[in-house]
Amino acid sequence: VQLQAFGGGLVQAGGSLRLSCAASGRAFGNYAAGWFRQAPGKEREFVAAISWSGGSTEYADSVKGRFTISRDNAKNTLYLQMNSLKPEDTAVYYCAAGGWGKMIATGGHYWGKGTLVTVSS
Repeated sequence: VQLQAFGGGLVQAGGSLRLSCAASGRAFGNYAAGWFRQAPGKEREFVAAISWSGGSTEYADSVKGRFTISRDNAKNTLYLQMNSLKPEDTAVYYCAAGGWGKMIATGGHYWGKGTLVTVSS
């Protein structure tokens, strides 16, 4: 599976952005998927995950109630709707695909190039 995240940009605190991740290659719909982020000088961290069907989702505590992960398997696309953005959300955001069991702890088997989100105060 090849993944490419896009939709990042500069937004003011309190604003919204929607990230997309386009998948190609092997059947994206067979895999769980997730979003991760890495802020400058920090390690990569889990943001959100969704099962292959979309029936189950998980979120990091820091984004619960503000971010929503979703997917459209017919379009081979993963989404992350980010609302009420904070400066601490500034990071490069990556999408991943793989097994559900390992997604939250270690990420996916497949990774896309990231997209930068910058939230100004």
